[in-house]
Amino acid sequence: MARRAPAKSADGAEPNGSGPSHATARYLEAIYYLDHEGEEVRPGRLADWLAVSPPTVTVAVQRLARDGLVAVHRDRTIDLTPAGTAAAAAVVRRHRVVECWLTEELGFDWVTADAEAERVAYTLSDVVLDRLFERLGEPATCPHGNEIPGHGPVQRDLICLTELTAGHPARVSRISELAEHDAPQVLGLLDSEGLVPGAAVTVEAEPIGAGIMRLSVDGKAVVLSAATAASVWVERPA
Repeated sequence: MARRAPAKSADGAEPNGSGPSHATARYLEAIYYLDHEGEEVRPGRLADWLAVSPPTVTVAVQRLARDGLVAVHRDRTIDLTPAGTAAAAAVVRRHRVVECWLTEELGFDWVTADAEAERVAYTLSDVVLDRLFERLGEPATCPHGNEIPGHGPVQRDLICLTELTAGHPARVSRISELAEHDAPQVLGLLDSEGLVPGAAVTVEAEPIGAGIMRLSVDGKAVVLSAATAASVWVERPA
């Protein structure tokens, strides 16, 4: 597997000598997730995501911009540069490969695997990470169905579960990264109800009430709020 040259760290620390420091990686990862979920990235949103103060975000973003990893625009929106995108993709790949290992090999549930991946992923060398990826069969997606960078594009035509026409069966493809971060309890609920990648799902014709959806998930009746269902993306029915 070809390797990219390590990105320069915004604070100079590289624990494994193979990428940005943990602090810098957290910013790159957050920007990557928000951008890939279609959100504009702004300092306030980063402060909420990372649970830090706005001044802390300002200083960190200035360092990232200085090091050529992000571009800050006049309206205060933030974009990854090509170098920043490469560095962020490497961070996300690391996290998602470790999540696959923790769920598939060690049997952790989604919520626990996500939390443990945050602790474990940054301690592994690239050599160990690449070997894990190979031993797992070079998966294309993480346990929640989100693409693992570096595998190659995954061709999918997806719609949100809330947009699925009642009575039309579909298959769950992925769970939003925003739901994973903003509401871990939602991730646990979806896992426990079987709304996982590959599950067959149908929206029943009659809702229980405003904002409440009735579903059939692999033949099992499931009741879900529309807000929670908005975190689920399914393959567009033919």
